[in-house]
Amino acid sequence: EVQLVESGGGLVQPGGSLRLSCAASGFIFSTNIMTWVRQAPGKGLEWVSTIYGNGNDPSYANSVKGRFTISRDNAKSTLYLQMNSLKSEDTGMYYCQKGSVRGQGTQVTVSS
Repeated sequence: EVQLVESGGGLVQPGGSLRLSCAASGFIFSTNIMTWVRQAPGKGLEWVSTIYGNGNDPSYANSVKGRFTISRDNAKSTLYLQMNSLKSEDTGMYYCQKGSVRGQGTQVTVSS
């Protein structure tokens, strides 16, 4: 059974940083494309970033490009999202995703 468990969210001031983690199990992590998506309050899901199994060629939404960095540690079956220069509009629930499966999410709140 595919399991994805996100962590690392919290309350941070504008301009601050957070590092999200997603611990994966139940599948061969290293061969799978992984994605971060988010959902702001009252809005639909928004794609944030995707990374291939070998870690090459990450892609980002324009709204986070230059501020967020996706990475993975295949030895630990863990996906990361380093978020810098956070803005209030980055507030939302963040989920890691494999195909159509998402974890329970971790809340990120950017507020002064």
